[in-house]
Amino acid sequence: MKRVRIHREGRTIIIFLVLLIFIINVAIYLTSPHWVFAVTLVITAILLCFVTFFFRNPVRILEVDDPNFIIAPADGRVVVIEETDENEVLHERCLQVSIFMSPFNVHANWYPVEGRVLRSEHQKGRHKSAWLPKSSTENERSLILIETESHVKVLVRQVAGAMARRIVTYAKAGGHAQRNSHLGFIKLGSRVDMYLPLGTEMFVEIGESVVGNETILAILNTEKQ
Repeated sequence: MKRVRIHREGRTIIIFLVLLIFIINVAIYLTSPHWVFAVTLVITAILLCFVTFFFRNPVRILEVDDPNFIIAPADGRVVVIEETDENEVLHERCLQVSIFMSPFNVHANWYPVEGRVLRSEHQKGRHKSAWLPKSSTENERSLILIETESHVKVLVRQVAGAMARRIVTYAKAGGHAQRNSHLGFIKLGSRVDMYLPLGTEMFVEIGESVVGNETILAILNTEKQ
């Protein structure tokens, strides 16, 4: 059985919520009929269970025999696989792969490749639905540019959605992108975009569900680099 922990981004929130729920239920118990207390107790228990479930942090360790494998950076569903012009960072035509994360997915994000972090920055923006194509460039987002040992550049974007209001990015420019490590966390619904070199061989299709740090999405074609 896999071990599941509470992500560090949720520990303070859960502690605060437990205290708040305790105060609310004590107040209801002392001032209201028993049936009101019973209903409140059930509702607050469900809320606490959902928040705890949302901030779950499963331990996932993946051993790969090829450094050119691209590993899913997040849980969710593949919603985009298409060629596009990335004009903000790479300034070239790339293969965009996007994974949509629902509120029920694990929201930790992993490094999809190993290498050196060339750039990491947060950008303010709107909070449109993460399903919309323009969310990649107009929504609140963080970008992480990684250069692999084969000198291939992979761009990762954490994109906030209509519900998400906070993106946490652990990756720092000049740091090391290490497999099996978190690059960040996105709260509530959101998506993660990757921009890969043309010629990358995909192993998944649009609509397919993937598991962060478990599903092998693609393999880089280093012969063209």
